Amino acid sequence: MRIRLVHGFALLSTGLLAGAFGYGAANLVPTFNAVPLEMRLSFHAELMKMNGITMQAAMGASILSSLTLAVLAAGRNRLLAGAAGLLALASFLITRFGNVPINGRIKQWALTSAPADHAEILRRWELFNNMRTFAAFVAFVLLIVLAGDGLRSVARSVHGRADGS
Repeated sequence: MRIRLVHGFALLSTGLLAGAFGYGAANLVPTFNAVPLEMRLSFHAELMKMNGITMQAAMGASILSSLTLAVLAAGRNRLLAGAAGLLALASFLITRFGNVPINGRIKQWALTSAPADHAEILRRWELFNNMRTFAAFVAFVLLIVLAGDGLRSVARSVHGRADGS
């Protein structure tokens, strides 16, 4: 029972993480690119204030729950859960060392002005964003695969009992 709760929490937190990053990549980034630079910078700076706490919480919950699941699981399921935890950790590290420093620069630009090479820096932010989104998405998929394995195991045991095996 405990492993099912941990798996459920891992699915929930990693799904929220992948969903939030996916929404950002699919909707926010194209919108950032469609509006005037000054609007993008001020909106981006304000958004990062809100995202700081919620995204760190989602990343932390995803990492801890997936790695806890890896400890509780065995065999292939341990590998899947462990890989999901490492991918969630990768999304955190990409964010911390890729996006966050650029976010700091964007906050400064919103108060002053963007430098001449701002387009290249913003492209680099988008590359990091795509990388962390991909890592979170694959982590979520691995946990879904793990859930499917569990359902197949239950189906096999129920089918085996029905056959009298």
